Amino acid sequence: MSVYLDTARRVMLTEIEGLRQLADGLGDSFDRAIGMILAAQGRVIVSGMGKSGHVGRKIAATLASTGTPAQFVHPAEASHGDLGMVTRADVVLMLSNSGETPELADMIAHTRRFQIPLIGVASRPQSTLLRQADAALVLPAAPEACGEGIVPTTSTTMTMALGDALAIALMEHRKFTPEHFRTFHPGGKLGAKLSRVADLMHQDIPLVTEDAPMADALLTISQKSFGVTGVTDAAGRLSGIITDGDLRRHMQGLLDHSAAEVMTRNPRTIGPDALAETAVAEMQSRRITSLFVVGDDGTPLGLVHIHDFLRAGLV
Repeated sequence: MSVYLDTARRVMLTEIEGLRQLADGLGDSFDRAIGMILAAQGRVIVSGMGKSGHVGRKIAATLASTGTPAQFVHPAEASHGDLGMVTRADVVLMLSNSGETPELADMIAHTRRFQIPLIGVASRPQSTLLRQADAALVLPAAPEACGEGIVPTTSTTMTMALGDALAIALMEHRKFTPEHFRTFHPGGKLGAKLSRVADLMHQDIPLVTEDAPMADALLTISQKSFGVTGVTDAAGRLSGIITDGDLRRHMQGLLDHSAAEVMTRNPRTIGPDALAETAVAEMQSRRITSLFVVGDDGTPLGLVHIHDFLRAGLV
């Protein structure tokens, strides 16, 4: 077996053990931290130096994208004017493995002076940070994965997981939905997956009535360029669809038929509020290229084509 694989597995198992200890050690202080964040009228100000700072930026981004306003403030910059970003309405989440990082001193003092709630994350219960904190989240004394105890590995993994735990607990408390997430994350493939069908559908759609001659249906298919046309009944509800397959099946004497005689009845449809990824899954499972979008009463509202999802990066 490769020595590199041995190292990789050792690192991962070491960090997994650290996470297990962290989970087992969570207690009332975690609940207190959640309560402090929920009570804050402002933002969660996340801060940390070095590797803790990098983790802090990720935690702030996760909080912000899941319904908890947050921003990262660099502790060194805070000492040179950025303390003005931290207000009495905020709550501070400060990260430091040792709890004694010198650059944090001014920021800790600022929170104490103005009675700004402080949540501390560190591995030493008697450290300056945790003694000053209103809620002290203690990282277990798990060994770093480097074996020498000098490279932040297990400690940063635990801190990251603790930030995720805070974000998800807050998210669940606020009943944060995929629609809320999409509001904060409209870009990229994830944003596209959370799009609604109504966001992507075409509203200028091909439609003919059941009694329309096939000459009119063919003209409609050609003009709209979707390769299909919907067929509506006397009440305006979608009763069928005419596709290339239907045209081939009725090739003999096609123009002698009406739309109702050629169409496929009860076609697959989707609602406007369905997620775009649901529409993609439906198309792929049925091996079709388009879906009519209908309202609760069966009235056609739009049409989505597989090309729309290709452009959005969903396929």
